[in-house]
Amino acid sequence: MGKWPFGGFLKSKVIYMLNKIITFLKEVRVELKKVNWPTREETTKYTAIVIGLSLAVAIYLGAFDWFFTFLVQSFILR
Repeated sequence: MGKWPFGGFLKSKVIYMLNKIITFLKEVRVELKKVNWPTREETTKYTAIVIGLSLAVAIYLGAFDWFFTFLVQSFILR
C-alpha cells in the first residue's frame, strides 16, 4: 500500500466522507420506499393534462404575438 500524504489525517477525512455518502444513500433508499408512487393511469392522465395546458398556453400566446405583430406592421411600420 502507498503512503497517504499528511499521514493518517487525509485518510481519515476520505473514510469519513465515504461513510457520510454511504449513510446518505441508505437514507435515500429508505425514503424512496415511503413514496406513494402514482399508477400508470394517473401518470398518463397527468401527462396528458400538462401537454394539453402547454398547447393551450402556446396557442394563447401565439395569438397575442400574431395580433401585436399585425398591429405593429399595419400602423407603426407603415
